[in-house]
Amino acid sequence: MSSAKPETASEGSAGNPIRAFLSLGSNLGDRRGYLQAAVDSIPDLVAVSPVYETDPVGGPEQGAYLNLVVELRTTLTPDQLLGICHRIETASERVRDIRWGARTLDIDIIWMDGISQNSPQLTIPHPRWKQRRFVLAPLRDLAPDLVTEQELHFAEGTVIQVDPL
Repeated sequence: MSSAKPETASEGSAGNPIRAFLSLGSNLGDRRGYLQAAVDSIPDLVAVSPVYETDPVGGPEQGAYLNLVVELRTTLTPDQLLGICHRIETASERVRDIRWGARTLDIDIIWMDGISQNSPQLTIPHPRWKQRRFVLAPLRDLAPDLVTEQELHFAEGTVIQVDPL
């Protein structure tokens, strides 16, 4: 398992850094190791949520995930950030065979303050973020202003907080 080199905010777009949140999950191989390598590779990192073990949502039958959310303060554009996420996934030997299938690492851009984007490559905010407890529970730990207790209660899935990275 290798880690991609972080890109710095100065390599991205000019301007004031904005708050962004990424959701990371792994349910194949060394789940904790893949998450740690990814966290170590993410630029402009300011916070990491607790780790949650979660049931898979959608897709084929598969094992439990470890999930977390990270907070960034970044000047990267959404497309630059997506490129970094894909490089980190590739470094973790991510294979995209089956939609919502098991994976070594999955990184989704969940939220970027003040940004709304809907393109074939990327939708921000993530189109299903409010439906998934595995996103909302760790996101609420970092950004309670974005997730209400009621939203967390009604979201799909089961989460259990486990040992931190």
